[in-house]
Amino acid sequence: MTVPEFSRPFDRRQITDKPVTLSAGEAEMAALAERFGLVAVKRLEVELRLQPEGEAVDVAGTLSADIVQSCAISGDDLPAKIEEEIAFRFVPDRIIEDKEIELEEEDLDEIPYSGTSFDLGEAMAQSLALAIDPYATGPNADEARKEAGLVNAEPQGKMAQALAAALKKD
Repeated sequence: MTVPEFSRPFDRRQITDKPVTLSAGEAEMAALAERFGLVAVKRLEVELRLQPEGEAVDVAGTLSADIVQSCAISGDDLPAKIEEEIAFRFVPDRIIEDKEIELEEEDLDEIPYSGTSFDLGEAMAQSLALAIDPYATGPNADEARKEAGLVNAEPQGKMAQALAAALKKD
């Protein structure tokens, strides 16, 4: 089993009332950028509140990141700031006997763990991945569309042509 790029094992027995703050180092940010197909991760910080509930642990907090991704159209570097409120729950790993199960909404943000420890860093890395806009476009996107022939200045379809003709009459 490979160790995640941003691994921060945390033992549930060490939970206190104090928030937990995590920051990624340079090598971790470079590895996360490669994993998620980004140009760079410039900053990744999280502040979390952990609340034990039986063997489960509720986690809530804020993920903050500065990334550079490629514009989905032009390929240009596109800086982005991410500020996400996150919430999920670590639950003890369980054996599922059924071949098919129904997940309720509250089950969707559950992360299984075994023993007494879970990886807060990997959970944050996955939260970062979910916060990235996969179709982000930059200021040169329209020009790149035109150069590639993806944008036609003329109205398309009968409805658009009729509307354009009506507007020209005025």
